[in-house]
Amino acid sequence: MVDVLRTRAPQILGAIRLFNGVAALLLPEVMARRLGSDPEAAPGSQYPLRMFGVRTIVLGLELLRGDEQTRARSLQVGRYIHASDTLSVALGGVRRQLPAKTAVLLTLLSSFNTLLAILGAGAAKPPARRGVRDRLPF
Repeated sequence: MVDVLRTRAPQILGAIRLFNGVAALLLPEVMARRLGSDPEAAPGSQYPLRMFGVRTIVLGLELLRGDEQTRARSLQVGRYIHASDTLSVALGGVRRQLPAKTAVLLTLLSSFNTLLAILGAGAAKPPARRGVRDRLPF
């Protein structure tokens, strides 16, 4: 099972990112309600959800459509992105800023995304290191 997750991590994580990103970008009111917020009472909550959506769509497309180096970089960076998402939602639950059930579910989902990024980054070919001479235009 771990081997399947490791080899399929970019596709699985890319699909999850794309789904969540499109939902946040196009349906921020629905996402806000799922987070326990009333979008009519706090219409400003839709703006950061749309920003999250755009970020998440780009990350998903990098994994699904990018070349090998782009996917490897996205998985490397994704470890930190998903770990910070996990920490943020867990803190939101502890501070009672989110309903308890929502916080637990989102913490588990973000933890799974973090695991996928870690497994995928371990299986991905690391991006080629470039020295200063490689960056010079002449």
